[in-house]
Amino acid sequence: MKHSKSHVFVSRLMKFAATVVIFLCTVRALTTVAVEVGAAEQPTTEFGKQVFEKRCSGCHSINRAKEGPPLAGVFGRKAGTVPGFSYSSALKASDITWNEANLERWLASPESLVPDTDMSFQVGSADERAAVVVYLKSLK
Repeated sequence: MKHSKSHVFVSRLMKFAATVVIFLCTVRALTTVAVEVGAAEQPTTEFGKQVFEKRCSGCHSINRAKEGPPLAGVFGRKAGTVPGFSYSSALKASDITWNEANLERWLASPESLVPDTDMSFQVGSADERAAVVVYLKSLK
């Protein structure tokens, strides 16, 4: 059975349209992934505050001691030096000054950074750790 020229044209047009739709869906999916990855690479203070409130505020406050020391001004401070707070001997002797790298390592695994420390809580997500560090850096 022979197909008319218009039937062949419509068939090819439909295949082309399907290809365009698949292409556009693929581009959209890749763009969404790129945006999500980009957001993860640039943590925000607001996201860090949300993570802090969710994961850290049970033991830490910004301006007062709780189970853990107050964290206002932690960035750039020597570890174990908030007056009146009872730190572990290991942390007091650590000679660490809190910066991005040390805070990231601390949040990932306190025991790996300072063996015999009193803090055992870990933030498993690298994105969440980075955001918390950005937030802590913003605190004065």
